[in-house]
Amino acid sequence: MLSGCSSGSAARGDVATGRPASAGTGPCLPVSYALPSTNPNEYRIQPGDQLAISFYLSPEFDDQVSVGPDGMITLKLVGQLKAGGLTPPQLSREIDNAYSTELRAPDAVVEVKNMPARQVYVEGQVNHPGAFPLLGGMTALQAIAEAGGFTDDATDSSVVLIRRDACGNAQGERLDLASAVDHPGHGEDAMLMPYDVLVVPRSRIANVDLFVKQYIQGLLPVPPYLAVPIP
Repeated sequence: MLSGCSSGSAARGDVATGRPASAGTGPCLPVSYALPSTNPNEYRIQPGDQLAISFYLSPEFDDQVSVGPDGMITLKLVGQLKAGGLTPPQLSREIDNAYSTELRAPDAVVEVKNMPARQVYVEGQVNHPGAFPLLGGMTALQAIAEAGGFTDDATDSSVVLIRRDACGNAQGERLDLASAVDHPGHGEDAMLMPYDVLVVPRSRIANVDLFVKQYIQGLLPVPPYLAVPIP
C-alpha cells in the first residue's frame, strides 16, 4: 500500500447509504466518483505510469522512472519518493523538497509519459461483456453501449460501478441508469476512469458492500501491476 495515504470518503457515495461500499481495509487516498479532469496537471499518478523528470538548471539529474506497484519512484541521490496519488505539480514540489539539500534551485518538472493502456470492464447482463478502451469522456451508459447494450434481463436501475482507490482497494457505488436511458444527460450516468468495472445485475442490488466483496473474489479484472486486496 502507498505510504502516507490518508483516509476519507468519496465525493459521491452509494445511492442508498450515502457512502461508497469498500472491499478493502486500511488508510488510503479516497475514491472519487466525480468527473475526472482533462487537465494533465490534475491527473493522479498511478502505478505503472512512466514519468519524465527534468531539472532546468541541472539537466544532469534528468531522469525517466516508472511508478512501482507501491506507488513509489526511485531518484538519483535522494532514493525513494511517493508518487502514486499525486498530481505532476504536487510530485514536482516533493522532488524540489527532496533535492533542496543537493541543488540550490531544483525546479523539477514532472511529465507523465507512456501511460499503460486504459480500459474499462463491463460485465453481467449486457450483450457482449468484456474489456473496452476508455475513450475520452466515456460514461457508464456509453461503455454499456460498447458492450452491446442491456439484455432483456438487465436491471438498469441497479448497475454497480466498482473503482479502486490509490492503494488498490475496491469500492462500489450503485448507479440508477434507468432515468439516464430515458433522459440522456440526466440521472446518475457517471464518467468513467481507468480500470473501472461496471456490473449489470439481473435484480436490484440491496447491499452494495456485500456484492463488491463477493464479486472481487475472483472476477474483478485488474492490471498486472496492481493487486486488489481480498477481504
